[in-house]
Amino acid sequence: MTSEEIKELNAARESLVKRRREMARQLSEAPLPSVEMAEELTKILVAIEVLDRALNEAGHPYMSQGVVDQLRAEG
Repeated sequence: MTSEEIKELNAARESLVKRRREMARQLSEAPLPSVEMAEELTKILVAIEVLDRALNEAGHPYMSQGVVDQLRAEG
């Protein structure tokens, strides 16, 4: 897998994580969350897991920028 493909997978994952946060916020604020919202959240979680697996298999497990920064500071 090329470095460009790795960047694209990381960007896709970050986008899905933002969507996951937004969905979780909507679910928590809804007096009666819909089944459709829960199903969409489940699809997002599965997609994140698939991206994580692809990154792991490529030898580039996902690490948040905060973790990367911390590792650089320690090293």
